[in-house]
Order: sequence, then C-alpha cells, then structure tokens
Amino acid sequence: MTPAETTEHAHRIVIADANVLINLIHVSRLSICWNLPGYGFVAPEHVHEEITNVGQRAVLDEALTQGHLRTEAITDPAAIQLFADLTARLGRGEAACLALAVHTGWAVAPDEKGRFRKEVLSRIGNDRIVGTADLFVLAIRCRLLTIQEADADKVSLESRRFVMPFQSFSELLT
Repeated sequence: MTPAETTEHAHRIVIADANVLINLIHVSRLSICWNLPGYGFVAPEHVHEEITNVGQRAVLDEALTQGHLRTEAITDPAAIQLFADLTARLGRGEAACLALAVHTGWAVAPDEKGRFRKEVLSRIGNDRIVGTADLFVLAIRCRLLTIQEADADKVSLESRRFVMPFQSFSELLT
C-alpha cells in the first residue's frame, strides 16, 4: 500500500499528534491506525520530528515506509500563517496538527488537556477530536481488540503516566 492509498479510501482522516502515536507505540498498538475501517492517519512533518526516542522513531518510520501512515506537509499559505501564529502558544507538532485540521476539515488526535485542547475545541470543535481512549473504543467496536486487551493496555499506559479517567473500557461501551 502506498502512502496515498493509506488515506485514499478513508472516510475520516485523522491528524495524529506525537503523544497519541507514542501512546500507541508504547503498547504495540500503532496498527490500530491502519486497521480501523474507514479511517486514515497522517502525521504532520513537525510531529514526526518531535518523536526523537530511537525505538519509537524506528516503529513510526517503519509504519511510514510500509505506507500504513503518511506524513503531511503544511503547504497552504493560510495554514502556514496559522501554524506560525499558533507556535507562539503551542509546540510545533501541536500547531501543525491544528493548522492542518483547520484547513483540511480533518479530525485531530490529541491527548493534552491544557492549552492545545482549548485551541482545538475553539477552532474545530469536539466532534473532530479522536484521542487515545477514542481509538481504543473504536478498535474494540471493530473487534480489533477485546475489552480485556484494551484494559491491559490502559494499565500499561498508566505506568507511563498516561491516565484515562475511567476504570475499564467497558464503561465507555455501554
């Protein structure tokens, strides 16, 4: 599959921020990104640059090489201007995600609760946010994961300081 094919047939394109990609890599679930039916995932070039851990970068680069994900450059002049404006308040990866989301209509995958989330909510709204927990719920619904597997991954992520505000994914599926 070529990088263009990664998103060519997707109904919903999601721009992944570094923290979501890293969370998925931590629990060996990056494949959720290319196995969710109807979804395609892109990582802005600035997000790719943010992932500097050698092991994490190798996993991400392999997914990119295989065409499972693709990188996206900011080329639209209005998006470039928004990116420049946002970098005064956000990190470069976050700013790139939001600038692309605003100008493409795509969804964004952040996990931050602070300034970035506020900017995302004010500029594109809640219906275009797909965080780590949302991806796990989608994967469970598509039978890519069981609730038990997702709950085990939740525990693993908590040991890495990413805490989701529920006890079990079963709570989100009722």
